[in-house]
Order: sequence, then C-alpha cells, then structure tokens
Amino acid sequence: MNIPRSSFPRIVIIGGGFAGISLAKKLKNKNVQVVLLDKHNYHTFQPLLYQVATGGLEAGSIAYPIRKVVQEYTDFYFRLANVKNIDTENKKVLADIGDLHYDYLVIATGSKTNYFGNKDIENYSMAMKTIPQSLNIRSLILENFEQATLTNDIAERNALMNFVIVGGGPTGVELAGALAEMKKAILPKDYPDLDIRKMGIHLVQGSDRLLDAMTVKSSESAEKFLHSLGVSIWKNVRVTNYDGRTITTNSDLTFDTATVIWAAGVKGALISGLQSDSLIERADRIKVNEYNQVLGYDNIFAVGDIASMASEKNPYGHPMMAQPAIQQGNLLAENLINVIKNKPMKPFEYNDKGSMATIGRNKAVVDLPKVHFHGVFAWFVWMFVHLFSLIGFKNKAVVLMNWVYNYIKFDREGRLIIRPYKKKNIQSFTTDEI
Repeated sequence: MNIPRSSFPRIVIIGGGFAGISLAKKLKNKNVQVVLLDKHNYHTFQPLLYQVATGGLEAGSIAYPIRKVVQEYTDFYFRLANVKNIDTENKKVLADIGDLHYDYLVIATGSKTNYFGNKDIENYSMAMKTIPQSLNIRSLILENFEQATLTNDIAERNALMNFVIVGGGPTGVELAGALAEMKKAILPKDYPDLDIRKMGIHLVQGSDRLLDAMTVKSSESAEKFLHSLGVSIWKNVRVTNYDGRTITTNSDLTFDTATVIWAAGVKGALISGLQSDSLIERADRIKVNEYNQVLGYDNIFAVGDIASMASEKNPYGHPMMAQPAIQQGNLLAENLINVIKNKPMKPFEYNDKGSMATIGRNKAVVDLPKVHFHGVFAWFVWMFVHLFSLIGFKNKAVVLMNWVYNYIKFDREGRLIIRPYKKKNIQSFTTDEI
C-alpha cells in the first residue's frame, strides 16, 4: 500500500463512516501513524440519502472527500481499498490493493441492508444505504413514470406508479413522506398526461406501530402526518416474498408493484477473519467489551454499527445509528492513546441525545431525553440538527439553499435521470408503439 515506516505505533481504521471519521479527527497529530481505508473516497451523510433518492438534494451535497478531512494531519494516510480479510495472527489487513501491517486495528465498517436471507427480495427490491443506491432509486422512480406515459395497459401503468416501502423506521417514514410530497406538488406538473392521483405509496411495517424505537406519541403523530399526505400504512404485515412484480405477505394482502424499497433492517458489514460464532452477535455484529475491544483481542477494536456492546440496559448493543458511532469513535481515540501510554482505558457510556424523523413540509417528530414535540417546531429542530451535523461549510450552505428554495417554490430540481437504472433479473416492461 506504499505506507512509509514510522517510529510511532500504526493504527489502521477500516471504514470512513461516522465512527471512523470521528476517530480519525480525534487522532489528529497524536504521535501515532494512522491509516484509514475505505472503498469510497468520501464520507456519506446517510440521514439525508432519502432526499437524494427523491430529487431534493444532489449527491455531492451530502458527501465529503475523506482526503479533505485529513489533509492537514501529520503521519496520516488514506487509501482507497476494499478490505477482504483480517489476518489476526500476523496482524495484517488484506485488501484488493495489497496487505498492511497494524499495531492496532479498528473495524468501523458500518452496516448494510439486511434481507433476512430472502434472495428474491435481495435481487428484486431496492436498498438505500449508499449514494449510488439512492441515485438508482431516483432514476428508477422517474423511469417508471416515463414508461407509464408510454403504455396503454392499465395494470402495467398502475404497477409502474405503485411504490411500496418496507420498514416503518425513520428511513421508511421519511422516504414515504418525500414521495407523497412529490405526488402532491411536483409529479402532476411534470406528467400532465398521467392521472397522478392513481399513484400509490404504501408503507409496510411488521410491528404494530411506526417508529417503534420512539415514543408512542411520536409514532401516532408520524402516522397521522403520513395519512394526511395520502400514504397507505399497513401495520403487523410482514413481506414474505417479491418476484419483481408482486409482493406477497404473511396475510392475504398482496401488492402489484414495479418498485419495492427495502428499509426493513440492517446488519453489520462483516470482514472475513473474525467470523467465529463466539465473536458474532445477532445481526452480524462483532462482540466488544466496554472499551470497544473485540473479545479475545487486546489490539483489535470495533466501533459503530458493526460493534455489539451488550449490557443490562442494552442486551443487544447500542442502536445502529450515528450518535453511538460518533461517541464511540471519540472515546476510542482517547483510549488508544491511553493504551499506548500504558494508562487505563475509560469505559464507554452512551449519552442518548434523542431521536427524530421528518415526515415532510412542516411535519416532524422529535424525542429528546426530557421533552417530546411534533409539528412545525420539530421540523425546524430536525433541519437545524441535520444541517449542523454535515461536514464542510459548502455542504451546509448548499443544503440550506436547496431547502429554502424547495420550501418557497415547493419544487425539487434534482429529478434527473443522470444514469439510467435497469433492474437486474426482471423482465422488461413492454411499451406500446408511439
């Protein structure tokens, strides 16, 4: 990998997500050599992926170059690499660009979509965990309407205009709200020759309420907001299969749709080398102690979504969200320096700052530790928190300008098919001659 030798201990970080970037920032100029590996050269602000998928923002406004983050750090190196394996015996990481020795290894690979072993759903549905996936969804949504204008087959047109989102967590709720606003204000003007009223937006949730990690009041408010936007909500319904055209469920309910967006769960993005039964918890998360050390190793750590730090309060580990990842990354930097200096480490204690979700224009729900609120004020709080959390002044300015423009004009100018998307393994829809 062409990393120079150093007199300082080498810390290798795999992953440039919230945990990896937070850790890297805290290790700036700390008398250690840091090597950050990621398969992308940018950090993605994942909470706003749904706005890229629905044309509200361009991809560049929620991505930030990793090299720009670390360009003023001494003895710090970034490599664009896909790590294939970890050789714990020889203390090496094996990647597609070569091997690299480590003194301390931090696994911050995050999470990926969990299809719970259903290969048909994995093949035929759309995921939304990365920028390329969000751009694929954006293209597919618009391509569906372009195809709908070409067909005289009513069943086919309805399937093209029918959208099913599986998973009633923040991602599913926010995406459903964004699609509903497109239906209300944008698509009727773009496609005057289609009856957009027949566009269906279905949100399918396996449990008895949406946003089940938030308070009951927030769940009820979110459901009320979505109903007001025309979203059909199906609770206590589990999707059992999708063949590219028809969704089947655990009940008699079926959906005929060309587009299924799967937001029903995530699991850890594991790397080979640590995949023993004793180390892997449910949802493919690596078991760690209170210092984020991988069980059985003194020099290997895991942080963020990939780490399962079980406790009495959190028997299945901390939630797979940005805040635990950021907090773990920040503390681990301090602990690594302590280890190198032969000082004791500090145990991690998660500071739950609350959770929130936006449903659309002037509609959001916010749960803070001591207060809960919904509606317009919650929507402004949601915007402020997300704007403040973006990396880079330019990204903050661009996102703010887009939000202001979208609010005033009730428009989304990012509805572009930059790269056409063709769903794999699905028979192409036929179109009539013009």
